[in-house]
Amino acid sequence: MMKDDTELVFGYPARVATMLLNDEADIGLIPVAAIPAMKEHYIISDYCIGAVEPVASVCLFSDVPLQEIKEILLDYQSRTSAALLKLLLKEHWHIDPILTGTKEGYQQLIKGSTAGLVIGDRALQQRKTSPYIYDLAEAWQQMTGLPFLFAAWVANKKLPASFIDSFNKATGEGLLHLPEIIEATDFADYDLETYYTRNIDYRLDGSKKQAMKLFLEKIR
Repeated sequence: MMKDDTELVFGYPARVATMLLNDEADIGLIPVAAIPAMKEHYIISDYCIGAVEPVASVCLFSDVPLQEIKEILLDYQSRTSAALLKLLLKEHWHIDPILTGTKEGYQQLIKGSTAGLVIGDRALQQRKTSPYIYDLAEAWQQMTGLPFLFAAWVANKKLPASFIDSFNKATGEGLLHLPEIIEATDFADYDLETYYTRNIDYRLDGSKKQAMKLFLEKIR
C-alpha cells in the first residue's frame, strides 16, 4: 500500500466510529459496539485491540469496594467500554449505580462513592490514584471464559482485495518492531513492555471473533 493511497486521521475511538458512521472516513479502528449501527461493515484486518489477560487500560476506578459504589462516571471516549461496563454491572457484578456521562477532566471527580470508567493512557495514570481497580477485560473473561475484543479495523464499504491485502500487512508491521516502539515512547506511569506484550493482544483469531459475537448479542 502506497502512502499516497491514504490520508491518516487520528481521534479517540468513539470519534473515529462517528466518522465512519457519517461516511467521513472509509476505514477506522473502531469500538466493536459501534458495528451494529453501521449500514454495512467489513472487518478488513487480522489485527485488532483485544485482551486475553487483564487489559490494564480499561478499568473501573473507585475509592470504595464495588458494593458501595453509588455513581459511575462513563468515559466519553469509548462506546465499547461503556457497553461492556453496563453488561458487567448487570450480569457479573449485580449492582445498579447511577451512570453519568462525562467530558474531559472528569477523573478528578472520582472520589467517595463516585467511581469512574477510564480508558487509555488516562487509565494507566489513574492506577496510581485509585485504591480499587476493576479490570473490565478480566471481568469479562471471568464471566464468559473468552478473551475480549475492544476494537477492530472496519471499513464501511467494500474495498479492492489488493488494498485490503496491503493494508493488512501494514497493520501487522508494528508487531515486528515492538522493542523499538517501547524504547521510543516516553511514558513513565506504566511498564510499556508489559502493556504491549501482555495486556494487549493484537491477533484477531477465532476466539476473539466468538467473543465479539457473544458481546454484540448481549448488548443488542
